[in-house]
Amino acid sequence: MPIKISRDLPAYETLTEERVFVMTDDRAEHQDIRPLKIAIVNLMPTTVDTEIQLLRLLGNTPLQVDISFLRMGSHDSRNAPPGHLDKFYLNAMDILKQGVRYDGFIITGAPVETLPFEEVDYWDELASVIDYTYTNVWSTLHICWGAQAGLYRRYGVPKKPLDQKLFGIFPHVINERYSPLFRGFDDEFLAPQSRHTASDRDAIAAEKALVIQSETPETGVFITTAREGREIYVTGHLEYDPLTLDKEYRRDLGKGLAISIPKNYYPGDDPSQPPVVRWRAHAHLFFSNWLNYVYQETPFDLGRL
Repeated sequence: MPIKISRDLPAYETLTEERVFVMTDDRAEHQDIRPLKIAIVNLMPTTVDTEIQLLRLLGNTPLQVDISFLRMGSHDSRNAPPGHLDKFYLNAMDILKQGVRYDGFIITGAPVETLPFEEVDYWDELASVIDYTYTNVWSTLHICWGAQAGLYRRYGVPKKPLDQKLFGIFPHVINERYSPLFRGFDDEFLAPQSRHTASDRDAIAAEKALVIQSETPETGVFITTAREGREIYVTGHLEYDPLTLDKEYRRDLGKGLAISIPKNYYPGDDPSQPPVVRWRAHAHLFFSNWLNYVYQETPFDLGRL
């Protein structure tokens, strides 16, 4: 079934052209089934691109998904199109005050990973959101810096700088093969990484509530869960589209920053060649598995959370 979004959202036209199932409000009102309620806290500077990437994956299941985008009221975004956040996003603190409950929640990455958490201008607000999800959301998916933030807020797991940026497409393996998140996964799968820091592996392993689901020596911990999948921490970017790393690479080159060619991305490490996408299937499978898990486990009456 389709995801429900506004027809005016820029992602609507793109997703429709790609034949991703989407539904407008007027059509959804005539449906008798309860859609999954998913909220997305989009902290990425590429606001519209990130919307499209996540909606593309969330729209690839038989389930109807009702999407709400949330913003940090304490942060003035300079990257979204003028008026975009006011039109399509809800203030996160308003949602907390109203006590709205969700089947699922996504907290994205953000370009603030080299800052101490407390120095991020919206940290107090985001910390309140993370706390809120513990009792008002069935399953929360934290991505990249969002994963570091969640692990730090919930369990005090620190992050540490890497010697150089982890940048490219990397192979990963599964520790917990029978996790519902990995149904249908191959023994080894590829996923994009783009970060300067990492959550401390020893601190994660020492916390009994946390389970390291996937890791590699090269990338470190990739996916960690708690409360049997009600908390999911993903250090990479399965949602990235084919050219996201290319845009990041050329952006940094244009700024004169020291940046290596993303590993395992361009054929022959030649940036003049179009990248080969080798993570798309597992990205769709991961998000489909997550939605299916949420659908199977969430109470029909969210008030029972």
